[in-house]
Amino acid sequence: MVWQKHLREGLLETNACRVPAPDGRIKLDSMENPHTWPAEMRDQWLAELATVDVNRYPDSGGQELKQQLRAVYGIADHCGVLLGNGSDELIQIVLAGFARPDACVLSTDPAFVVYGLAAKSYGSGLVSVALDENFQIDLSTTLAEIETHQPAVIFLAYPNNPTGNLFKVADIQKIINIAPGVVVIDEAYQPFAGATWLDDLADLPDKVLVMRTLSKFGLAGVRMGYLAGNAGLIEELEKVCMPYNIKPMSLVTARFAVENHHVFEQQADGILRERASMEQVLGAFPLLRRFPSNANFFLIKAEGYAQQLFEHLLETGIRVKNLVGVGTGEALKDCLRFTVGARTENDSLLAALAGYYPKIEKSDRSFVR
Repeated sequence: MVWQKHLREGLLETNACRVPAPDGRIKLDSMENPHTWPAEMRDQWLAELATVDVNRYPDSGGQELKQQLRAVYGIADHCGVLLGNGSDELIQIVLAGFARPDACVLSTDPAFVVYGLAAKSYGSGLVSVALDENFQIDLSTTLAEIETHQPAVIFLAYPNNPTGNLFKVADIQKIINIAPGVVVIDEAYQPFAGATWLDDLADLPDKVLVMRTLSKFGLAGVRMGYLAGNAGLIEELEKVCMPYNIKPMSLVTARFAVENHHVFEQQADGILRERASMEQVLGAFPLLRRFPSNANFFLIKAEGYAQQLFEHLLETGIRVKNLVGVGTGEALKDCLRFTVGARTENDSLLAALAGYYPKIEKSDRSFVR
């Protein structure tokens, strides 16, 4: 076909990031907050939306929302803030500013798949450094790869997706110290992590950016994220950000949600209690390894039977994430990932897991929630 010769080099060999359509199953594959808004809060939100003049363009800078984010999350006034449609657009904005054909992007392996997809779409090379057996940064190898490749951008997820763990602070600090370019610390799962770099942002080198999304916070349907860092760096990235990139309904919804942040923090506390409860049960299943989680999901390894277990869960009406093919190595072989959902969803998942084990091991273990 004639148009193919005009495509960016390598695009034909790249796969799209496709998400399964809702199909009526219990949805535990996307790490969403499972809780809807209280009725009174929903009514207040709808009243706010009714004030939006959709015939007018939105505030292109989102200044009111930025001020709210500064006030609630303690972002220093001298730091810049950039808004985007979730983390995905912010990743694209960073790479639009820094990616070049002769530059490279560095991240861990495994890592959030969009880092690699975005790097390839902008024509930059991707260096993926394998994590160790505990999904921690292999520091000596990572520092050596940074020295060799001189990456323009380094992405570090904190906690990491899809493994769910926090990297060691000292390791990240050493990477920041020697990084020749920008270091983006992705805190998508911060509401469940109990740790953050945002509080120290003002004291970090000006090459560090902290990225967050409100999707896991409870606004997955709005697609809102923000990037905070050195004001001069943020100002340069704004040059590749399209005008009016945030819809007015999204700005109003995000402002309303951040204003009511205590509601979402209570929901996050409930998810953390469910996570702790599930840890106890998952640890009792035979032939199943559960990895520690600082996020709102679990990574499990079902060695030798992950595909069969995935299909069993589908048959019982539960969709989880099959991680076959994610990453370049063997770290995620036989691994599944699932969201910590609402209590009834979690009970259904654990019961389905328990119901599977008689197929692979004769056992008199009983399922107890």
